[in-house]
Amino acid sequence: MVSNQSTSSTAGRPGLQLPRWAGSFGFQIIAALIVGLGLGLLAKYTGSTKANPNGLGATLQTIGSSYVSLLQTAVVPLIFTAVVSSISNLREVSNAARLAWNTLLWFAITSLVAVLIGTGLGVLLQPGANTGISGDAEYDGKQGDWWAFLIGLFPKNFLGLGASSTVTDSGAVTTSVSFNVLQILVIAIAVGVAALKVGKQAEPFLALNASALAVIQKVLWWIIRIAPLGTVGLIGNAVAVYGWDTIGSLGKFTVAIYIGLALVLLGVYPALVRSHGLSVKQYFSGAWPAIQLAFVSRSSIGTLPLTQRVTERNLGVPRGYASFAVPLGATTKMDGCAAIYPAVAAIFVAQFFGIQLDFSQYLLIALVSVLGSAATAGTTGAVVMLTLTLSTLGLPLAGVGLLLAIDPILDMGRTAVNVAGQALVPTIVAKRQGILDETLYNAPRTGEAFREEEAPAAVDRELAESKA
Repeated sequence: MVSNQSTSSTAGRPGLQLPRWAGSFGFQIIAALIVGLGLGLLAKYTGSTKANPNGLGATLQTIGSSYVSLLQTAVVPLIFTAVVSSISNLREVSNAARLAWNTLLWFAITSLVAVLIGTGLGVLLQPGANTGISGDAEYDGKQGDWWAFLIGLFPKNFLGLGASSTVTDSGAVTTSVSFNVLQILVIAIAVGVAALKVGKQAEPFLALNASALAVIQKVLWWIIRIAPLGTVGLIGNAVAVYGWDTIGSLGKFTVAIYIGLALVLLGVYPALVRSHGLSVKQYFSGAWPAIQLAFVSRSSIGTLPLTQRVTERNLGVPRGYASFAVPLGATTKMDGCAAIYPAVAAIFVAQFFGIQLDFSQYLLIALVSVLGSAATAGTTGAVVMLTLTLSTLGLPLAGVGLLLAIDPILDMGRTAVNVAGQALVPTIVAKRQGILDETLYNAPRTGEAFREEEAPAAVDRELAESKA
């Protein structure tokens, strides 16, 4: 009897219940950032280095790389099923051609604004002048090339996969398999368009594809739910390996990049939102879960399911249109990686090697950034885009090697801006075309990115009720 009373009294104490915000996805990510930063500093100051990590450093590296590997594992099936599904969903959207054209147009407009900001900062801040670092860094990795870019659009096999072998110092041969996101995108677009042309006979295939997409998104949901753990490893490893010393040697360049990212994220995007009569606060509170995940994962594709969900549920973009625009943006809309970064980095390289750029070359930077953003292909890093820009301008590719050391630090901010833009453009286009659910856009936020138990039918029903 006493035991029962004691149990009941304990269970009823309100002080034992955690605040609702403490269990939210956003709070977990922020807490993981703080923990990862602390553990990274601890690992660094206990002697962990990139070449010889100590126990804590190796643990953080393993956790971070394993989480990224989990995200990348789902990239190929996700891109294929999402793009095929998005194209087939255009059947349910009126004025599909106009929506597609307006989406691409706003992709280009925002990218142009971003690259102009990057170019202006590069000229104003002079990040490549008086850096105090040597110019003997070499880069012999993957390079961007316009001809190779065009040839690479043609798939070599149905899955867009390739294999490469390397011989180690001990004579052992290791083989690795990679995928070409652009080729997968081309294949998916061709299959999606063909399914639309076939018509009724393609319905079973489209149903199977939609089912496969739902399964893949469920798996990605599980991966996303452990993002706080991955965050601890990724941030901790970045701090332990690179610390503040590396950033300091390229401090002006790092500051220039993050100023550019901040101007786009906190200046250009809010201005566009406000100019279309929408609440800036609601945009950021709606897109923030995806922006947070993008910052720590450094992958637009890995963040795609969350970006699409918040674009639909929080920002009020119709599912039929969002399922086309967001996957397309995740592979081609890169204001951080393909606009701000290559503009500032190209100017940095020119200044570092004492090369004077003329007006035509600045125009060429803008052209390459707007047209070549698909070369980044939604995966981590923007090195290919940078080499594409440098080779087009005739600048030394050795400059890439100078910037590789801080690339992971920069890539977090770049990807966050990428994803913010991938949610923004569909919202703007939907508003301009009169199909945005403003009731849903302006609704109070629940604090959750999305709820796992919700089925698509339930979401559609809720959207219909909100419109009614």
